[in-house]
Amino acid sequence: MGLELHSIDSGGDGTPLVVIHGLLGSADNWRSLLKQWQRRYRTVAIDLRNHGRSPHAAGMSYAAMTEDVLAVLDKANIERCHLLGHSMGGKVAMSIARLAPERLASLIVADIAPVTYGHYHNNIFEALRRVERARPDSRQQVDELMAETIDDKDARLFLATNLMRSEPDGVLVWRVGLDEIEADYEEIRGEPAGEGSFDKPSLILRGSRSSYVTDDMLPKLRQILPQAQVVTLEASHWLHVEQPKAFLDAVDAFLDEVERQGA
Repeated sequence: MGLELHSIDSGGDGTPLVVIHGLLGSADNWRSLLKQWQRRYRTVAIDLRNHGRSPHAAGMSYAAMTEDVLAVLDKANIERCHLLGHSMGGKVAMSIARLAPERLASLIVADIAPVTYGHYHNNIFEALRRVERARPDSRQQVDELMAETIDDKDARLFLATNLMRSEPDGVLVWRVGLDEIEADYEEIRGEPAGEGSFDKPSLILRGSRSSYVTDDMLPKLRQILPQAQVVTLEASHWLHVEQPKAFLDAVDAFLDEVERQGA
């Protein structure tokens, strides 16, 4: 049985669009795009375990996170949805497509492949721990601390969305379950759960300046998603942030086609 996750549900009719964030992200990161999609769909954005406003719990396997998301769908009375996942959330989405394909009308995977990645986050974990030890009381202090290991200002701003004020001392702390995430990082960088392929409409969005979905990874992706369309945007890994209109247009065009075909 899955954890009771936090989610943002717009309500409404029609086939819902469910959105899953990536590692160290949250449902809040998607609010601007959700406002656009809400004009046409019931949207549900989910905080995965150890992220956002969801509870902290040991175990970050893709099978466990799949159970969590399915529990959200059950509670929201969503029998079938369009599912979009970015980065780690894309691996969760692929796991759901394999383990519970009947729950999906279509699948959108943003800049991730079903492969085991390297240790890409060591400097990020180091920066987060540096802030944790320092117990700063201003965002400027947080940024200065993170800048010692993370050069990219945009990356630091993204990570800073995970800050909150602690009670009663008011220092800035991380709301993510950092201990749980680091403990299971090997699971997170590994392959999605399940076996076999998902033989329904699928879209792969990738960034031209990202190394997360290279050409040599596409055959592995097509093994899982044989119907996949591939769209490349002029962006890095954070393609939905850097190219929101192009991202929105690609998703809308894909969903229009799916719904025309009555999937």
